[in-house]
Amino acid sequence: MVLPGIGMVVAVMVALAGCGVAATPPSPVPGASVTTSAAPKVTKILVFVVENHSLDQMKTGMPYTFTQAEKYGYAANYQAIRHPSLPNYIAITSGSPHGIADDQPPAAHPVAGPSVFGQALTTGRTATVYADGMTEPCATSDGGDHYAVRHNPWTYYVDERTECGSHDVGLDQLTNDIDSGLLPNVGMVVPNTCNDAHDCPLATADQWFNTWMTQIYAGNDWKSGQLAVVLTADEDDHASDNIVLTVVIHPSQNHHVVDTPLTHYSLTRLYQDVAHTDYLNSAGDAESMAAAFGLPV
Repeated sequence: MVLPGIGMVVAVMVALAGCGVAATPPSPVPGASVTTSAAPKVTKILVFVVENHSLDQMKTGMPYTFTQAEKYGYAANYQAIRHPSLPNYIAITSGSPHGIADDQPPAAHPVAGPSVFGQALTTGRTATVYADGMTEPCATSDGGDHYAVRHNPWTYYVDERTECGSHDVGLDQLTNDIDSGLLPNVGMVVPNTCNDAHDCPLATADQWFNTWMTQIYAGNDWKSGQLAVVLTADEDDHASDNIVLTVVIHPSQNHHVVDTPLTHYSLTRLYQDVAHTDYLNSAGDAESMAAAFGLPV
């Protein structure tokens, strides 16, 4: 039996098109990389934040995470905003640290104006923060299982306390949302102070991320191609000019190392590009992560 050549296949496709019959392109090979032009648009973004380690430290101390970075994409020149932790979380979620220069709780730093989470809800999108170790929604003080409120930025936005109370939830909800394909358009995962490598080794954070990514890869949001997962660190340990590893996991990425100078404001902008909302504060002037990575938004 002689198989038809390429020319015959093309001719058949042209003939079908001429008769008004759509020619279906071949299905991708399982496991093959998807190019940016072929990948579905990113409609959901889920950001994981670990603590106080530099790019080089995360490369060596988080082998699973860096394997995913090399397989998909990562930023090699991504800088946090300042020290300590809290200003960086506020910067990521609103494009400004709002003058905060310490780690005091929400009672000391009520932030006026919108966050990327509240913005998304206002425009009809979905938003959720999943806080590890938190025992009640939108908890504004430390407690539970190594829960640190300074790592849960939505609790600081006083104009959005009602929304925070409904959509800033414990980590158990993340499993449910992955399994049901209901991850939000704008999401953040806040590990507790062991799983974020603040109080425990980077290896602990790496294994914790591995566990969650195994679930995410099995879920429909990932399989649809519409979910992008980002992992970054809030800051370094004062040793590397605040340069941190920032990983972008999406089918459009294939061994992609980005040298464009990016910051946490670039991540704010990416949240807003995915949700199609107006840029907040410094996000509008920040380098675009979507453009730098070629993410289809």
